[in-house]
Amino acid sequence: MAVSAGLHVSSEFPAMLQRIDALGGAIDANADAAEELGRLTEGTARALLDAGVVRAALPRNLGGYEFSPRQVIETVERVSYHDASAGWTMMALQLVTGTTAAYLDGVATADLFPDVAGGDHALLAGHGTRPGRAVPAKDGYLVSGSWQFASGMAHATHIHSAIQVEGTGELRVLAMPKSQVELVDNWDVLGLRATHSIDYHCADVYVPATHTYLATTTTPVNGGAIYRVGLVNMAAIGHTGWALGVGRRLLDELKRVAAAKSGTRNAAVDTAQFHAEYATAEAKLRAARAWAMEVWRGIEATLDAGELLSTEQDTLLRLALNHATWTAQDVGQTVHRWAGTAAIRRGPIDRFLRDLGTGTQHITSSPTVLQNCGKWLSGAQPQGRWEFLDLAP
Repeated sequence: MAVSAGLHVSSEFPAMLQRIDALGGAIDANADAAEELGRLTEGTARALLDAGVVRAALPRNLGGYEFSPRQVIETVERVSYHDASAGWTMMALQLVTGTTAAYLDGVATADLFPDVAGGDHALLAGHGTRPGRAVPAKDGYLVSGSWQFASGMAHATHIHSAIQVEGTGELRVLAMPKSQVELVDNWDVLGLRATHSIDYHCADVYVPATHTYLATTTTPVNGGAIYRVGLVNMAAIGHTGWALGVGRRLLDELKRVAAAKSGTRNAAVDTAQFHAEYATAEAKLRAARAWAMEVWRGIEATLDAGELLSTEQDTLLRLALNHATWTAQDVGQTVHRWAGTAAIRRGPIDRFLRDLGTGTQHITSSPTVLQNCGKWLSGAQPQGRWEFLDLAP
């Protein structure tokens, strides 16, 4: 299948959501066990992979479904609704595997993605914001470094890592077998415990140049228009869906608590204050979702027309993610305030609140990114342009 220049909107999308929802009960039932393991259970991970959740982000010409941005948002949103850690894990595998498939060419593609439709392809996990060192060697690089937060590493076959080339300072991204790094089993945290977001390191490992790509590229070798947003903006798509799914689940859980407590003696959920705060939280979450979808609808039109994103679009997609993340956190505070002991005992509300509190700390939703959005939108830095998560003058 030839590479398409336009935006692909997959006909597989409705069936994907149905498959995810059919797995919802089992995913939810396995969530506590996954926390104890520090990674998704094999059953949950295998079921979601077999459902095609990662394939959704792979290029169509390689056998992937190649969902559009809004389809990816809704896919991650739906998995995250059933379990925040499962949603985060699949989001990470989606992002890293999908971009690797899009930006590597020829030799590496044949090596890593021989039969995507048949399920024969690499799964990648790793970290890209703190680069390792790459010393040029014959037809490749000797790579050394230490990286953190490799979400989904338990289920990966290969590593994705940022590297900086010695001598030129060029930033590249590599793909190499997981067996070539040393994994550090140190993921001991309050939330997102089941994501296996561990550290890893290596020293002087040879990586062929064919298995690296320029970190700033917006020119895919495989796949269509979605991959022209670049690696960082691809990350924003998944993180937006994650925040919206977690926020939605928490509000629905609070609704169930309210139904169970309503009519009992001195029930706080029967007060006008509760009803007003629930309505406010509902409005905030729905507004955040609607605006995020509006931003990405405009970006989809730009991509489909074969045009580059404007600085305003680059700014708004970052701001929409920040807004969705911190709106979900605000919703979580409302749920915590009114859920009573359901918020402190083991159960979905407790787990989702802890996962949300950890997820908000991701660099893509940091205060610095918000400040940079404000610099451009307010006119303080009108000539600014985005370089990863920084606004360069």
